[in-house]
Amino acid sequence: MNEWITLEEIDSTANYIKSKTAYQPKVAIILGSGLGGLADAIEEADVIPTADIPHWPVSTVQGHAGRLVIGKLEGQVVLVLQGRAHYYEGYSMQRVTFPVRVMQRLGIPFLIVTNAAGSVNPQFDAGDVMLITDHIALIGMAGLNPLRGPNLDEFGQRFPDMSQAYDRELQQLARKVAEEKQVLLREGVYVCLAGPSFETPADLRFLQIIGADAVGMSTVPEVIIAHHGKTRVLGLSGISNKANLNGSTITTHEEVLEAGKVLVPKMTAVIRGFLAHLPR
Repeated sequence: MNEWITLEEIDSTANYIKSKTAYQPKVAIILGSGLGGLADAIEEADVIPTADIPHWPVSTVQGHAGRLVIGKLEGQVVLVLQGRAHYYEGYSMQRVTFPVRVMQRLGIPFLIVTNAAGSVNPQFDAGDVMLITDHIALIGMAGLNPLRGPNLDEFGQRFPDMSQAYDRELQQLARKVAEEKQVLLREGVYVCLAGPSFETPADLRFLQIIGADAVGMSTVPEVIIAHHGKTRVLGLSGISNKANLNGSTITTHEEVLEAGKVLVPKMTAVIRGFLAHLPR
Protein backbone atom coordinates (compact mmCIF):
# COMPACT_ATOMS: atom_id res chain seq x y z
CA MET A 1 0.00 0.00 0.00
CA ASN A 2 1.33 3.44 -0.97
CA GLU A 3 2.59 5.47 2.00
CA TRP A 4 1.10 8.69 0.61
CA ILE A 5 -2.59 9.40 0.83
CA THR A 6 -4.32 10.86 -2.24
CA LEU A 7 -7.38 13.09 -2.40
CA GLU A 8 -9.02 10.46 -4.61
CA GLU A 9 -8.69 7.84 -1.86
CA ILE A 10 -10.07 10.22 0.75
CA ASP A 11 -13.04 11.17 -1.41
CA SER A 12 -13.87 7.59 -2.37
CA THR A 13 -13.95 6.66 1.31
CA ALA A 14 -16.03 9.71 2.25
CA ASN A 15 -18.50 8.89 -0.54
CA TYR A 16 -18.77 5.29 0.71
CA ILE A 17 -19.65 6.52 4.21
CA LYS A 18 -22.18 8.99 2.79
CA SER A 19 -23.85 6.10 0.96
CA LYS A 20 -24.37 4.28 4.28
CA THR A 21 -25.98 7.08 6.29
CA ALA A 22 -28.33 10.01 5.82
CA TYR A 23 -26.74 11.89 8.73
CA GLN A 24 -24.46 14.91 8.38
CA PRO A 25 -22.28 14.69 11.53
CA LYS A 26 -21.12 17.86 13.27
CA VAL A 27 -18.80 16.24 15.81
CA ALA A 28 -16.39 13.33 15.34
CA ILE A 29 -15.22 11.36 18.37
CA ILE A 30 -12.24 8.99 18.36
CA LEU A 31 -12.40 6.54 21.25
CA GLY A 32 -9.24 5.15 22.87
CA SER A 33 -8.46 1.78 24.46
CA GLY A 34 -11.19 0.63 26.83
CA LEU A 35 -13.39 3.66 26.08
CA GLY A 36 -15.49 2.14 23.30
CA GLY A 37 -18.58 1.85 25.50
CA LEU A 38 -19.60 5.41 24.74
CA ALA A 39 -20.60 4.31 21.25
CA ASP A 40 -23.39 2.20 22.78
CA ALA A 41 -25.13 5.41 23.89
CA ILE A 42 -25.56 6.69 20.31
CA GLU A 43 -29.27 6.92 19.40
CA GLU A 44 -30.79 5.87 16.06
CA ALA A 45 -27.33 4.74 15.00
CA ASP A 46 -26.01 3.70 11.62
CA VAL A 47 -23.13 1.25 12.22
CA ILE A 48 -20.42 0.67 9.60
CA PRO A 49 -17.70 -1.96 10.23
CA THR A 50 -14.39 -0.30 9.41
CA ALA A 51 -13.24 -3.53 7.75
CA ASP A 52 -15.84 -2.80 5.04
CA ILE A 53 -14.72 0.78 4.39
CA PRO A 54 -12.35 1.16 1.42
CA HIS A 55 -8.80 2.33 2.23
CA TRP A 56 -9.60 2.43 5.98
CA PRO A 57 -6.88 1.23 8.42
CA VAL A 58 -8.31 -1.62 10.48
CA SER A 59 -7.37 -1.82 14.16
CA THR A 60 -5.93 -5.12 15.41
CA VAL A 61 -5.79 -4.18 19.11
CA GLN A 62 -7.95 -5.58 21.91
CA GLY A 63 -10.32 -2.88 23.12
CA HIS A 64 -10.73 -1.33 19.64
CA ALA A 65 -13.94 -2.71 18.13
CA GLY A 66 -13.44 -1.36 14.61
CA ARG A 67 -16.77 0.36 13.89
CA LEU A 68 -18.04 3.73 12.78
CA VAL A 69 -21.18 4.62 14.70
CA ILE A 70 -23.13 7.58 13.34
CA GLY A 71 -26.20 8.97 15.07
CA LYS A 72 -27.45 11.30 17.79
CA LEU A 73 -25.98 12.03 21.20
CA GLU A 74 -27.18 14.88 23.42
CA GLY A 75 -28.97 16.43 20.46
CA GLN A 76 -25.85 16.52 18.28
CA VAL A 77 -25.22 14.39 15.22
CA VAL A 78 -21.95 12.58 15.88
CA LEU A 79 -19.61 10.20 14.10
CA VAL A 80 -17.84 7.93 16.58
CA LEU A 81 -14.76 5.93 15.61
CA GLN A 82 -14.87 2.93 17.91
CA GLY A 83 -11.29 1.74 17.57
CA ARG A 84 -8.34 3.52 15.96
CA ALA A 85 -5.28 2.20 14.14
CA HIS A 86 -1.79 2.84 15.52
CA TYR A 87 1.63 3.27 13.97
CA TYR A 88 2.95 0.23 15.87
CA GLU A 89 0.45 -2.00 14.06
CA GLY A 90 2.50 -1.48 10.90
CA TYR A 91 0.62 1.40 9.30
CA SER A 92 2.32 4.55 8.05
CA MET A 93 1.56 7.80 9.86
CA GLN A 94 -0.37 8.90 6.79
CA ARG A 95 -2.57 5.80 6.95
CA VAL A 96 -3.06 6.09 10.73
CA THR A 97 -4.43 9.61 10.25
CA PHE A 98 -6.48 8.78 7.15
CA PRO A 99 -9.79 8.69 9.13
CA VAL A 100 -9.28 12.32 10.17
CA ARG A 101 -8.85 13.36 6.54
CA VAL A 102 -12.10 11.55 5.71
CA MET A 103 -13.86 13.31 8.60
CA GLN A 104 -12.67 16.64 7.21
CA ARG A 105 -13.91 15.74 3.73
CA LEU A 106 -17.28 14.86 5.29
CA GLY A 107 -17.43 18.45 6.52
CA ILE A 108 -17.16 17.71 10.26
CA PRO A 109 -15.92 20.86 12.06
CA PHE A 110 -15.27 19.44 15.55
CA LEU A 111 -13.15 16.50 16.74
CA ILE A 112 -13.07 15.05 20.25
CA VAL A 113 -10.04 12.80 20.52
CA THR A 114 -9.64 10.47 23.50
CA ASN A 115 -7.02 7.98 24.61
CA ALA A 116 -5.89 5.77 27.46
CA ALA A 117 -2.62 7.18 28.76
CA GLY A 118 -0.03 6.34 31.36
CA SER A 119 0.65 8.93 34.02
CA VAL A 120 3.98 10.75 33.96
CA ASN A 121 2.87 13.32 36.50
CA PRO A 122 3.09 11.55 39.90
CA GLN A 123 0.11 13.54 41.17
CA PHE A 124 -2.20 11.82 38.67
CA ASP A 125 -3.96 8.57 39.61
CA ALA A 126 -5.41 5.73 37.54
CA GLY A 127 -9.00 6.65 36.72
CA ASP A 128 -8.34 10.39 36.35
CA VAL A 129 -9.44 12.32 33.27
CA MET A 130 -6.90 14.79 31.85
CA LEU A 131 -7.73 17.69 29.58
CA ILE A 132 -4.95 17.84 26.97
CA THR A 133 -3.74 21.44 26.84
CA ASP A 134 -0.75 20.74 24.58
CA HIS A 135 1.33 17.85 23.28
CA ILE A 136 4.92 16.84 22.63
CA ALA A 137 5.22 15.30 19.16
CA LEU A 138 8.32 13.30 20.06
CA ILE A 139 8.13 10.82 17.21
CA GLY A 140 7.11 13.61 14.84
CA MET A 141 10.25 15.51 15.81
CA ALA A 142 12.22 12.38 14.95
CA GLY A 143 10.80 12.33 11.42
CA LEU A 144 7.50 10.44 11.68
CA ASN A 145 5.28 13.44 11.07
CA PRO A 146 1.98 12.61 9.34
CA LEU A 147 2.40 15.71 7.14
CA ARG A 148 5.56 14.28 5.59
CA GLY A 149 5.23 13.89 1.83
CA PRO A 150 3.17 15.83 -0.71
CA ASN A 151 1.08 18.56 0.92
CA LEU A 152 -2.66 18.31 0.31
CA ASP A 153 -3.36 21.97 -0.41
CA GLU A 154 -7.12 21.36 -0.30
CA PHE A 155 -6.81 20.94 3.48
CA GLY A 156 -4.10 23.33 4.61
CA GLN A 157 -0.77 25.01 4.08
CA ARG A 158 2.64 23.32 3.91
CA PHE A 159 3.88 24.65 7.28
CA PRO A 160 0.97 24.88 9.73
CA ASP A 161 1.33 26.69 13.05
CA MET A 162 0.75 24.30 15.99
CA SER A 163 0.71 26.79 18.89
CA GLN A 164 -3.04 26.29 19.44
CA ALA A 165 -3.64 22.75 18.20
CA TYR A 166 -6.09 22.20 21.07
CA ASP A 167 -8.91 24.71 20.78
CA ARG A 168 -8.94 27.05 23.78
CA GLU A 169 -12.67 27.81 23.65
CA LEU A 170 -13.45 24.10 23.62
CA GLN A 171 -11.09 23.57 26.57
CA GLN A 172 -12.95 26.23 28.55
CA LEU A 173 -16.27 24.56 27.77
CA ALA A 174 -14.88 21.20 28.95
CA ARG A 175 -13.73 22.80 32.22
CA LYS A 176 -17.20 24.25 32.77
CA VAL A 177 -18.86 20.90 32.11
CA ALA A 178 -16.47 18.99 34.41
CA GLU A 179 -17.24 21.42 37.21
CA GLU A 180 -20.99 20.99 36.65
CA LYS A 181 -20.70 17.19 36.57
CA GLN A 182 -18.34 17.18 39.58
CA VAL A 183 -15.64 15.34 37.63
CA LEU A 184 -12.07 16.07 38.68
CA LEU A 185 -10.47 17.26 35.45
CA ARG A 186 -6.70 17.17 35.46
CA GLU A 187 -4.87 19.24 32.86
CA GLY A 188 -1.57 18.59 31.18
CA VAL A 189 0.70 17.82 28.27
CA TYR A 190 0.39 14.53 26.38
CA VAL A 191 3.39 12.92 24.69
CA CYS A 192 3.06 10.31 21.94
CA LEU A 193 5.59 7.48 21.60
CA ALA A 194 5.69 4.91 18.82
CA GLY A 195 5.05 1.82 20.99
CA PRO A 196 4.10 -0.94 21.36
CA SER A 197 6.45 -1.53 24.31
CA PHE A 198 5.58 0.37 27.45
CA GLU A 199 8.07 2.87 28.87
CA THR A 200 11.02 2.04 31.10
CA PRO A 201 11.37 4.00 34.36
CA ALA A 202 14.22 5.93 32.70
CA ASP A 203 11.93 6.74 29.75
CA LEU A 204 9.34 8.12 32.15
CA ARG A 205 11.85 10.20 34.06
CA PHE A 206 13.07 11.66 30.75
CA LEU A 207 9.51 12.45 29.68
CA GLN A 208 8.86 14.10 33.03
CA ILE A 209 11.94 16.30 32.59
CA ILE A 210 10.82 17.52 29.15
CA GLY A 211 7.37 18.50 30.46
CA ALA A 212 5.01 15.60 29.80
CA ASP A 213 2.16 14.76 32.17
CA ALA A 214 0.79 11.70 30.35
CA VAL A 215 2.11 9.31 27.73
CA GLY A 216 0.50 7.16 25.07
CA MET A 217 0.83 5.76 21.56
CA SER A 218 -1.78 7.74 19.62
CA THR A 219 -3.63 11.06 19.33
CA VAL A 220 -0.79 13.44 18.41
CA PRO A 221 -0.63 12.42 14.71
CA GLU A 222 -4.43 12.72 14.49
CA VAL A 223 -4.37 16.17 16.08
CA ILE A 224 -1.63 17.38 13.71
CA ILE A 225 -3.73 16.36 10.72
CA ALA A 226 -6.92 17.76 12.28
CA HIS A 227 -5.31 21.13 12.94
CA HIS A 228 -3.72 21.21 9.47
CA GLY A 229 -7.21 20.85 8.02
CA LYS A 230 -8.70 23.49 10.35
CA THR A 231 -10.72 21.05 12.47
CA ARG A 232 -11.31 22.31 16.01
CA VAL A 233 -9.99 19.79 18.54
CA LEU A 234 -10.79 18.85 22.14
CA GLY A 235 -8.40 16.28 23.63
CA LEU A 236 -9.09 14.07 26.67
CA SER A 237 -6.79 11.44 28.18
CA GLY A 238 -8.01 8.72 30.51
CA ILE A 239 -5.19 7.97 32.96
CA SER A 240 -4.91 4.19 32.99
CA ASN A 241 -1.95 3.66 35.33
CA LYS A 242 0.14 5.65 37.76
CA ALA A 243 3.67 6.79 36.94
CA ASN A 244 6.15 3.94 37.40
CA LEU A 245 9.19 6.14 37.86
CA ASN A 246 11.22 3.64 39.90
CA GLY A 247 10.28 0.35 38.22
CA SER A 248 8.36 -1.01 41.20
CA THR A 249 5.29 -2.09 39.19
CA ILE A 250 4.55 -3.81 35.87
CA THR A 251 2.29 -2.20 33.27
CA THR A 252 -0.03 -4.39 31.16
CA HIS A 253 -2.63 -3.78 28.45
CA GLU A 254 -5.17 -5.57 30.66
CA GLU A 255 -4.56 -2.91 33.29
CA VAL A 256 -5.29 -0.24 30.69
CA LEU A 257 -8.60 -1.90 29.76
CA GLU A 258 -9.55 -2.37 33.41
CA ALA A 259 -8.93 1.30 34.13
CA GLY A 260 -11.29 2.07 31.27
CA LYS A 261 -14.18 0.71 33.35
CA VAL A 262 -13.52 3.43 35.93
CA LEU A 263 -12.83 6.06 33.30
CA VAL A 264 -15.84 5.49 31.06
CA PRO A 265 -18.46 7.05 33.39
CA LYS A 266 -16.29 10.14 33.95
CA MET A 267 -15.28 10.49 30.30
CA THR A 268 -18.88 9.91 29.22
CA ALA A 269 -20.17 12.59 31.60
CA VAL A 270 -17.69 15.15 30.27
CA ILE A 271 -18.29 14.33 26.60
CA ARG A 272 -22.08 14.22 26.91
CA GLY A 273 -22.10 17.49 28.85
CA PHE A 274 -19.77 19.04 26.29
CA LEU A 275 -22.05 18.01 23.42
CA ALA A 276 -25.13 19.32 25.26
CA HIS A 277 -23.47 22.75 25.67
CA LEU A 278 -22.02 22.91 22.15
CA PRO A 279 -24.16 25.26 19.98
CA ARG A 280 -26.27 23.33 17.47
